[in-house]
Amino acid sequence: MAGIPWELKCPKAIGVKLTGRLNGWTSPKDIILEVAGILTVKGGTGAIVEYFGSGVEAVSATGMGTVCNMGAEIGATTSVFPFTESMHRYLVSTGRPEIADASRKFSHNLRADEGAKYDEVIEINLSELEPRINGPFTPDLMTPLIKFKDTAKEKEWPQDISACLIGSCTNSSYEDMTRAASLAKEAMAAGLKVKSDFIVTPGSEQIRATTERDGLLEIFRQAGGTILANACGPCIGQWARHDVKKGERNTIITSYNRNFTGRNDGNPATHGFVASPEIVTAMAFGGSTNFNPVTDTLTTPSGKPFKFTPPNGVELPARGFDTGMNTYQAPPADRSSVSISVSPESQRLQLLKPFKPWNGQDIENVPILIKVKGKCTTDHISMAGPWLKYRGHLDNISNNMLIGATNSENGEANSVRNQVTNEFDAVPATARYYKAHDIPWVVVGDENYGEGSSREHAAMSVRFLGGVAVIVKSFARIHETNLKKQ
Repeated sequence: MAGIPWELKCPKAIGVKLTGRLNGWTSPKDIILEVAGILTVKGGTGAIVEYFGSGVEAVSATGMGTVCNMGAEIGATTSVFPFTESMHRYLVSTGRPEIADASRKFSHNLRADEGAKYDEVIEINLSELEPRINGPFTPDLMTPLIKFKDTAKEKEWPQDISACLIGSCTNSSYEDMTRAASLAKEAMAAGLKVKSDFIVTPGSEQIRATTERDGLLEIFRQAGGTILANACGPCIGQWARHDVKKGERNTIITSYNRNFTGRNDGNPATHGFVASPEIVTAMAFGGSTNFNPVTDTLTTPSGKPFKFTPPNGVELPARGFDTGMNTYQAPPADRSSVSISVSPESQRLQLLKPFKPWNGQDIENVPILIKVKGKCTTDHISMAGPWLKYRGHLDNISNNMLIGATNSENGEANSVRNQVTNEFDAVPATARYYKAHDIPWVVVGDENYGEGSSREHAAMSVRFLGGVAVIVKSFARIHETNLKKQ
């Protein structure tokens, strides 16, 4: 249309060839934990990750969802599986039989061509894959379960597991919940209760209603678990912990997707690990990093040894899904008379104003607000948790900008030198000082800057408080895109 070529950067294609079949304790979560351990948090940046091979036929549709959900943790642009019969079953079960049948009809177009070429190929034999536990502080630090207790001792990670958390959007499918519940039910039959705090977060209203109807949530309650609302919850820091103080070293293990420093509870000393819901549930009964649920035994109240049998579950509910409460509020058909009024006194909402455009001149002699040391995720740049109540108010939420990042000058978080006054202050306060005095500033960082959640506030706040550039060795893809939009 413009008479000029439109150039696009072709993404890399990383193929993950799956053979064999998941069995015993191994789950789809272990596939992506293994891939993360191989590629690291930046190995998939700018790439499409395509799973193929005979092994995909034995993975449930929701299991594939877990794998693709965590593709963001390796930097992937997207992750794809070919159409399989498990997808057909899921579409039918969720009330979309027409789409299921149409997809099956054209399934030959919904898979890789024979002899497809990839820039890189990873091969995983699912029959030989063992459970993994990744962490702490990063989702790509992979440890096979069989080596976890020894590694924990060697690294001096806190031994007692203070909390085990399952669920969230990543890992609360019906299959996940039934497999986890089978372990809890077996342990309770032997008279055991959880030793760690056990927290369950259904990933949707449909899953909450269905698992409640089918008695799964009641099993978790009877085992000593706490059921939270179907929301992001502790996965994004919405967790009011009272059992540990900030700065107190402790271990938690979750079935979530991310475990960055302070992400779940705001405590930078919490060692967060990521595993499958099955492993997390079993570890809740062991209560220690020294416990391997696959090989070790526990002692029942009657003094008898107890050993878990491998979990078993159901791919889809036999009675179909219960959609739960209908909370959707439809907008009026005629919106012409609808007006939006936001009080200027509101602390939760603030109408956005366009940023002042660049004047086209070079920017010289500007101070470095912070030179970030080490990993800097969007959790470091714009924390969630209690800050989420300000997500509609850019000025207020900007008070969390970079407060979790470590300053290379003094090794501290949220403490930077004001280049004008030579005084140390909080990062947002220093940025506001520069802005009030019409002084533009820059951020300097390391590799894979901005990995993690695709929260736009992490980019908006920098521009809002007067930042003009972020200079790093490399960016995580989504954060780089968000910065360019501001």
